[in-house]
Amino acid sequence: MPKPAEGNVRIKKRIFIGLLTASIALIVLMLLTGIFIYLNKFGNWYRYILLLIVAFLSIFIFIVSIGLTGVVMTLWHVKTFFGLQDLMNVSINILFPIALALGEMLHIPRDIIKSSYIEVNNKLTQSRVFNIDPARILILAPHCLQKWDCPYKVTADVSNCHHCGRCDIDRLWKLSKQKGVNLAVVTGGTLARKMVVEHKPRAIVAIACERDLTEGILDTNPLPVIGVLNIRPEGPCKNTCVDVDRVSEAVDFFLSGKTSREIGRSLEKFEKCQRIGH
Repeated sequence: MPKPAEGNVRIKKRIFIGLLTASIALIVLMLLTGIFIYLNKFGNWYRYILLLIVAFLSIFIFIVSIGLTGVVMTLWHVKTFFGLQDLMNVSINILFPIALALGEMLHIPRDIIKSSYIEVNNKLTQSRVFNIDPARILILAPHCLQKWDCPYKVTADVSNCHHCGRCDIDRLWKLSKQKGVNLAVVTGGTLARKMVVEHKPRAIVAIACERDLTEGILDTNPLPVIGVLNIRPEGPCKNTCVDVDRVSEAVDFFLSGKTSREIGRSLEKFEKCQRIGH
């Protein structure tokens, strides 16, 4: 049995894509069953009702199949195909519950499926081009990043942090100031939605566990979100931490369409050219 992901464990995108494909195959099987019944069992007006159901399912399968094809093509070519973005979002939203149920039947842990979905979402987001004003980017962090015995309440105001360096809130605060982006620490989905309404961001870098990240990405769709899983050395919801470098890369991507590593490689290339020129 695969062990649930904990933060920085690499998750395969093919788990989620495989489950989406299996979901469509399941619907096709239901469709063929309907056609078989239509041809062999029923007569009179039952035939027409069944024909309507078959026609509806056929259109549904056609639409979500195009959307799923768009997802696979985007992941394969690492670029967005014009006109397919909305259809991809709709297909993933429709098929996700079916993929989740199918995964449970196959005894695949929900956290593994959700991690795979988050990875697919991140890659789809990174296939697009962004150049967003820093003030329109929001980092959403969970309050469990703060040490459980810290007396200072940062969910009301992040500036209440006393920067003792015991948790990653301090590093995230410094990152937000350095990049000029907004930072909010939330206790759950309700407060997260409130922060999104207040800040009206054009893009979000969200830090959370598999469940909260998945729900948040689906809730804010079609707003672009890059999810970063938190790390839970003491179990869920207590003294968690996060790879701040990954958060920084996600912010850089929304700012300039490049990650910190790509920017670093560009700078290295530029400096090398300068040295050769001299």
